[in-house]
Amino acid sequence: MSTKIEWATETWNPATGCTKISEGCQNCYAKRMANRLRGRYGYPADEPFRVTFHKDRIEQPLKWKKPRKIFVCSMGDLFHSGLTGWMINNVWLVIRNAPQHIFILLTKRPGAMKAWTRAAAQVKAWPVEEIWPENAWLGVTAENQKCADERIPILLQIPAAVRFVSVEPMLGPVDIFNKCYGNCIVNDCFYCSRDNKGLDWVICGGETGPGARPMKKDWVYGLKDQCVAAGVPFFFKKWGPSGQRDIDGETWEQWPERGKHER
Repeated sequence: MSTKIEWATETWNPATGCTKISEGCQNCYAKRMANRLRGRYGYPADEPFRVTFHKDRIEQPLKWKKPRKIFVCSMGDLFHSGLTGWMINNVWLVIRNAPQHIFILLTKRPGAMKAWTRAAAQVKAWPVEEIWPENAWLGVTAENQKCADERIPILLQIPAAVRFVSVEPMLGPVDIFNKCYGNCIVNDCFYCSRDNKGLDWVICGGETGPGARPMKKDWVYGLKDQCVAAGVPFFFKKWGPSGQRDIDGETWEQWPERGKHER
């Protein structure tokens, strides 16, 4: 399905539904949408945001010949405990068999992503570095410093062509590159010294919808400046309910190297 999400051209939801895990979930847009679709399009009438796997949607990307940037499970979390390894494997197979597309996977559960990746490598007897193909971009949501500190180090333990952080909804200042996450600017960084290439992309945006919590300008400027100093592409979505997309008159829509040529 085509989307208005600024960093994707398509959404693909082989699984929908989720449960709250951190502050960013408070005003979940996906839950609001699922409630509106209650009893239709595969959303259960009794509990529309129940974690559900949709077999009938699995092969959708294989039918799309033109290259697309696909947000995987925009209406849930592929690494929710309610989804089995077999279900994740089915999604992974489609990603591998559709190299014309970029698949963007965003989770608040990087521990489960890491566990599935290692288990897949063991079952297939493959090096863990070969599990995720070049067209899979793996990311975590870090709506505040606490989530950044918990999730980014786990993400950086999962080999992928592109690893990114989505600071959305931004609920406070987030310091990424002055900490030892992988491509920081600290001398003798533990991660950098182990040839870990770190983060490849940062997305930032304010909360939208009913009850949206405000995002302060200083938080955005601080994160943008960190990305510029670290040489990491910065993608700014919008300030929040206003829909304003520029920062001091400039639109920031930077992409990882591959994404620049496949918009």
